[in-house]
Amino acid sequence: MTRLPAHDILFTPMQIGPKVAKNRFYQVPHCNGGGYRDPSAVVEMRRTKAEGGWGVIFTEQTEIHPTSEITPFIEQHLWDDRDIPALARMAEAMKSHGALAGIQLAYSGINGPNLYSREVPLAVTGGPILTFTADPVQARTMDREDIRDLRRWFRNAFRRSQQAGFDLICLYGAHSFGILQHFLSRATNHRTDEYGGSLENRGRFLREIVEDLREVTRGELAVTLRMSLHEAGAYGFSNAELRDFIAMHAELPDLWDLAQGTWEACSGTSRFKAEGAQEELVKGIKVLTPKPIVGVGRFTSPDAMVRQIRAGILDFIGAARPSIADPFLPLKVEEGRYEDIRECIGCNICVSGDMTGGISRCTQNTAFMEEWRKGWHPDRARPKGASESVLVVGAGPAGLEAALQAGRRGYRVTLAEAGTRLGGRVAKERMLPGLSAWGRVADYRTGQMAVMPNVEIYRDSPLTPEDIVAMGADHVAIATGATWRRDAVARFHLHPIPTDPAMPIFTPDDLMAGRCPEGLSVAVYDDDHFYMGSVLAELLVAKGNRVHFVTPAVKVAEWTDNTLEQGSIMRRLLEIGVEMHLSKAPEAIGKDEVILGCTWTGRQTALPVEAVVLVTSRSPEDGLFHATRALDWQGAGIRSLKVIGDAAAPGPIAWATYAGRAWAESLDQPDRGDALPFRREIAELLPDDRITP
Repeated sequence: MTRLPAHDILFTPMQIGPKVAKNRFYQVPHCNGGGYRDPSAVVEMRRTKAEGGWGVIFTEQTEIHPTSEITPFIEQHLWDDRDIPALARMAEAMKSHGALAGIQLAYSGINGPNLYSREVPLAVTGGPILTFTADPVQARTMDREDIRDLRRWFRNAFRRSQQAGFDLICLYGAHSFGILQHFLSRATNHRTDEYGGSLENRGRFLREIVEDLREVTRGELAVTLRMSLHEAGAYGFSNAELRDFIAMHAELPDLWDLAQGTWEACSGTSRFKAEGAQEELVKGIKVLTPKPIVGVGRFTSPDAMVRQIRAGILDFIGAARPSIADPFLPLKVEEGRYEDIRECIGCNICVSGDMTGGISRCTQNTAFMEEWRKGWHPDRARPKGASESVLVVGAGPAGLEAALQAGRRGYRVTLAEAGTRLGGRVAKERMLPGLSAWGRVADYRTGQMAVMPNVEIYRDSPLTPEDIVAMGADHVAIATGATWRRDAVARFHLHPIPTDPAMPIFTPDDLMAGRCPEGLSVAVYDDDHFYMGSVLAELLVAKGNRVHFVTPAVKVAEWTDNTLEQGSIMRRLLEIGVEMHLSKAPEAIGKDEVILGCTWTGRQTALPVEAVVLVTSRSPEDGLFHATRALDWQGAGIRSLKVIGDAAAPGPIAWATYAGRAWAESLDQPDRGDALPFRREIAELLPDDRITP
């Protein structure tokens, strides 16, 4: 395998102030759900990026002071010197293979509700806290003394960052989520003193902070500015103003880190944002400054990366989600192993870990955030155990991952799929509007197994329980998936509702199989609250149907707040003419109407329709597992028989791929009993020095 000469430019070093990056692969700051709670897990995750060949690796948002913290989000802290050791270990891990280690410092201002510290929030201009959860808190406008304090807090953070061993400091002023942008933006800066008004005045604090940074670190650390490419709204910090600011301060930082507007706009799902979607906002900025520029765009194609550099748009290829999906992306490009690249599908499940306060995960990279907790590696497998063979039944996301990981461990793998296509649910979902990238889940795994001599894949091979027992495998995984229910049972209705058999009822399985109503008035009832209901609404509109979207929630696809796409989904459905029925649920389905009940008052209304699509819950297809378990499988020499993925408990695709990895990792492992299946860290107990009255 040889790297294409066209890609050589990606491996040319580049200066960033006093530091030199070994290549153009730049892992921009990204959250992970670990933060201050799981420092060792975060350290090992970043160490894996270093091993994978990234030239620059950054931490996530690191809060510099308790007067600005964003609980319930779990970010890193640099509040006092006790935070230095964990960050020093992280910096050391980042630099372990020659990468530059960067730390992103943040003061959230009007975005910081301080639900943990209980300090009064401080903002450039006071007002209601602007958060995802509309916390009922207001911030106080900073006076000059507050600004002096803030400069001191930043200086403390600069000193601590240098002491921890970082090479670069990123000042966070992007995504409408950092106080530097709040000073620059007329939307959040209503000041009439020397820090408000003109663009020069609004940039004053940023200039002061950069001067402080260089003074404190004696110019030994590189300075990067992460700024929004465009903030929407009449008073927002527009792309035009950004260009004016860069032209006025061309040499202020050592590198300009540019990212679009809000987090939702910057990190949209592949359903709404194509690779390189921010190009038009970045194009032409490079001529305004002699300093290098990094930008993002969910880049997974080396050709697209090279074009950005050759065209003079970017100097560094910024990546967050692609670096999660494949921490070894740079090394694979460097070695010409293009077929081994595990491409990001842009589903934003990684983001949901941060949004929910849980640990992050990745649909494609099942080892993400499990490198330390479970000892998993994204590309290296632990040796197999004493047994030799495994049988995996079902080639959906769980089955494909189970077979791949077992094969990598060295087992002799048989993968049996009842149908012709591999991929299970993703083979069907990839054909839906906006979800083509979902197919990468199957493509990557089937491509990897195609060249593995110890893995055999059989299509059109439905197995009976007797077949499974007779095949002689040491370990068997049943990954037969799930089917969508037809009776409205989900979260709101825990029992079936009255339904007239004369009304045509469809499920997502029907529509994905091509059985789709056309030219009718259709009610889509969504009690799933993820992407499927809205995607099917788009499909139905494309088929000429008049679509009514019914949900017991107060907003469409409400869980997609966690994947940063709820607003985009709502706009899309409104633009294509879908009629919304929020806080409504069907109480009964008649032959030509659906009786809707208000979820708050119970008041009923009739909705005349000609068909109903139920996007509710799924039933595990676990019959084969139970029938096999009823046989004498142990007497036949099978050491373990497990049901995994959606066949055990339906969930998102990432839950299924994780289940496949977990099964493969468990093979021939000793019984853990009641011991935890992962490592965790316990908070330090300080001496009991309670204050007494």
